[in-house]
Amino acid sequence: MLLEAVWIGFAFSLGLMVRLAGLPPLIGYLAAGFVITATGSELDLPKEGNAIIAHVAHLGVLLLLFTVGLKLNIRSLTKTEVLGGSLAHFSVSALFYAPVIYLAFEPNWPHALMLGAALAFSSTVLAAKVLENKREIRAFHGRVAIGILVMQDLIAMALLSLSQGTTPSVWALLVLLVPLLRPVLYKLMDLMGHDDLQILFGVMLAVVVGGSGFHLLGLSSELGALVFGALLAGHSRAGELSKTLWALKEFFLVGFFLQIGLGGMPDLQAWWFAGLMTLLLPVKALLFFALLVLFKLRARSAFLSGLALSNYSEFALIVVAATMPQFLIPLALTVALSFVVSAPLNRFAHPLYERLAQRLIPFERDSHHPDEQPVSLGDAEVLIMGMGRTGSAAYEYLEHKCHLVALDSDPAKVAQHFEQGKNVLFADAEDQVFWQGVKLDGIKAVVLCLNDLEAKVIATRKLRQAGFAGLIVSHSMHKDEAEQIMAAGADHTYLTMSEAGLGLAERVRQHITL
Repeated sequence: MLLEAVWIGFAFSLGLMVRLAGLPPLIGYLAAGFVITATGSELDLPKEGNAIIAHVAHLGVLLLLFTVGLKLNIRSLTKTEVLGGSLAHFSVSALFYAPVIYLAFEPNWPHALMLGAALAFSSTVLAAKVLENKREIRAFHGRVAIGILVMQDLIAMALLSLSQGTTPSVWALLVLLVPLLRPVLYKLMDLMGHDDLQILFGVMLAVVVGGSGFHLLGLSSELGALVFGALLAGHSRAGELSKTLWALKEFFLVGFFLQIGLGGMPDLQAWWFAGLMTLLLPVKALLFFALLVLFKLRARSAFLSGLALSNYSEFALIVVAATMPQFLIPLALTVALSFVVSAPLNRFAHPLYERLAQRLIPFERDSHHPDEQPVSLGDAEVLIMGMGRTGSAAYEYLEHKCHLVALDSDPAKVAQHFEQGKNVLFADAEDQVFWQGVKLDGIKAVVLCLNDLEAKVIATRKLRQAGFAGLIVSHSMHKDEAEQIMAAGADHTYLTMSEAGLGLAERVRQHITL
């Protein structure tokens, strides 16, 4: 029990401390790993502990990538900004880092190039977790970031195979038949119900069928988990499965962040290496921004996607461990420090863009990406922002009572509603350019059904700053969040769960005399 007590105790304590400081708990988990490493000999921890935590970490990564796959549109990988952006960024980054490493640390060009290539990758785990926590995986910039990460993982797999002189099994061609399993998986999803069997089904696909299956074929188990998640992305209950696995995935991911710190205590040379590479993170971010703007994305999408990708990858540790183990601890420290820098920046990504918008917008190209075109609200009287379950319910109630228009930042969701005959347009409520161009003359009321608190606060402020004097109504899950939305200028906020209870009580009142 000593091992579990140390892991859980340190992870909880440091996670809580950094959370109280306004930072993501994962930074505390990273620090806990280094503390355990530093005190391991005094605590006399079992030697098999690192192997156990590595296994737990691997399960967490597989579950995370499976849930990302549940929200992934495979066609997004063929988009110009994803395919071109990932390949161009990898090539330029590797060629940028290699001379720096050669001159400062490793006067061996093959080794310097390999380390440069490893540092070109971004963290799938951190970026996906940040985007998922903010519910932005389906947003346009989230789709671009995840698409680039998937392409980077494919490049990393190829690089690892070349560096080890190995190739996937000839049976790997069977992967081409995996899409044929979709009807079977859909049928199983329909039979699962909503209880523990659904959890077991998700874990089986992520860990056993996807993870272990791809590994046996000589392919990445992480890719397998992602692919099987993507196979179910079109199912009506994919979102429900993702929510069902959420707590389990979060628990196992603590092991992943602990594992980085458990890699060993760094020496002075490792700190110099990690410090310099961390100082070069802005170069990585600027390169992503420049390339995405070059592919006609707006400054906002390019900034948010680039910021999510401005970190170093856990996959780099796998590549270096197999090729240059002497650099594993310096690189592990580098990855950890990049997480410490990237996580809080992404937490405040939207307010940060608000401050930098006037400087970034001039870099946009004259012609914009089709998904980023500004919209006209037509003759609508009521505007609904966000077309999830709450927004869709509001739309269905109001659609025959007034002229409606709805906005959503998920292009696939917009297309789905459009096919159903609904007046739903693509736009992001946090996009400053949208607010600069939108005409609100005919709008009498705005219903905010956005997922993220910051999005609701920013949208409310932008509406009032644009001179909108009409009704602003928002839903909220928590009372403290409702107070922030009201302070930003909303007229009314409704606590969703409380209102659901009142609705049930009203139905009872209608049928009986109280």
